[in-house]
Amino acid sequence: MTTRTLRRVRLAGAAAAVASLIGGMPLAAAETRLKDILTLQGFRPSPLVGYGLVIGLNKTGDKRQTIFSTQSLANMLSRFGVNVPADQIKIENIAAVLVTAELSPYQRTGARLDVLASSIGDARSLQGGTLLPTSLRGPQGEMVALAQGPLSIGGFGGGGGGGSSVVVNHLTVGRIPGGAIVEAAPEVVMPNTGTLTFALREPDFSTASRVAQAINSLLGTQAARATDPGSVTLQVPAEYRQSLPELMARIEVLPVQTDAVARVVINERTGTVVVGGNVQLGPAAVAHGNLSVRITTRYEVSQPLPYTGGQTVVVPNQQVDIREGNAKLVTLPEGATLDAVASGLNALGASPRDIIAIMQALKAAGALRAEIIIL
Repeated sequence: MTTRTLRRVRLAGAAAAVASLIGGMPLAAAETRLKDILTLQGFRPSPLVGYGLVIGLNKTGDKRQTIFSTQSLANMLSRFGVNVPADQIKIENIAAVLVTAELSPYQRTGARLDVLASSIGDARSLQGGTLLPTSLRGPQGEMVALAQGPLSIGGFGGGGGGGSSVVVNHLTVGRIPGGAIVEAAPEVVMPNTGTLTFALREPDFSTASRVAQAINSLLGTQAARATDPGSVTLQVPAEYRQSLPELMARIEVLPVQTDAVARVVINERTGTVVVGGNVQLGPAAVAHGNLSVRITTRYEVSQPLPYTGGQTVVVPNQQVDIREGNAKLVTLPEGATLDAVASGLNALGASPRDIIAIMQALKAAGALRAEIIIL
């Protein structure tokens, strides 16, 4: 059997393996409580932001050329009676970060918020760091919350001599679950116009119509109607005009069949792929290979002959190794679901980053009937 014939047999086997795995059907519409898919219009979350310092790093913080981090440290030390000129500070265990959070319109003073700290200097890693108390301010510049605590970065990194290092996931962004305490929450006033407007988190004509039907069935009236894909209006019945929280408590637990646009969510930083169950493919053929180039250097000693006047020198011996992965041709039938295709590609040894590249190529070719969201 020739090499070309053997390769065709292997490709046919690969296509058959994937074809055996891609027979899934789209998932049915999910039944969800109204409180999980809509909000009361006029009450929106507020973004919060603050500038702070992360300390306790293991020589992975900002370098000396990052002026604002050392200036911030000098300003902080001066408050404790330690006066040190900023241009004389050389510390690699701190990093300047921007801290962000989101305040719900219903959270009151004393509530806790999750915060995200992102490096704005040239720090290599925030691993093991602790955020110093940082004021978080609202859109108008008002002080709303105070954040502090140890960071969780969801990865790790390490290095050794000679410049060798290992890095897993993204190391310059960290989270602090419940790391901020609300100090001054804005006052919330319930509407008194007799009309409530519900905003859908994911606008959709079918979902909006089903929401209105569910509310009308509960109240026994036709007071609710879908005005557009993103909102449903409700004329508040007279018996609930003075007790809107009681009305909301009855409405928000209603189950409804939701619908949504097919989506594929990709996080290239971590190699994560999340595929909706209703994602489908048009007919397509996929071949994916990879090319790797490896350059290695060995140092050899050149020893001259005796009495020749030569010198002993170190001579580098470089070797270049180029390898190309075997591309496998996979035929995808009409109507195949992408989650089944991903399972088939995994069975063939495709890495998450290979699957990401294949999905983006399928979208560009018009065979992927879904929206791609890249985080």
